[in-house]
Amino acid sequence: MNINDLEKDGVKITIAPETQKLGWKLNASPNSIEDPSALKKMLTEPPVKKIDLHFPLGLEVTARNLKGVTIKDALDAIHKQFKKKADDELGEEPYLRGFEWDPEESWTRLKVHQSKQGLPPVGGGKKKNKKVDEE
Repeated sequence: MNINDLEKDGVKITIAPETQKLGWKLNASPNSIEDPSALKKMLTEPPVKKIDLHFPLGLEVTARNLKGVTIKDALDAIHKQFKKKADDELGEEPYLRGFEWDPEESWTRLKVHQSKQGLPPVGGGKKKNKKVDEE
């Protein structure tokens, strides 16, 4: 759908909750996230063909996909802006924390929230030894 049509019809947008669990560093490839299956999910419900992603300091990038913008499309648009930056050039909050839709501020864009740290490692990397019963 066209985001402008959604605004005209007053259709509310919801953002995929998976975006808050990515722990993705802005200058890293989107394919480096822990759960690659999240990349295929639609960024918004209902799906939109194009959406602007607005950063706190004023940078704005646009994610596009004629079939509907996916989480990967959004991360690719962001990554394109940050891929050549060194870690120390990303500022104090180099990780994606998630997106926020605020229709009172702008119906057609999402605010990008960042954090100082990525997600803590899941599972701690320890392998469990399974004992096989021998009879």
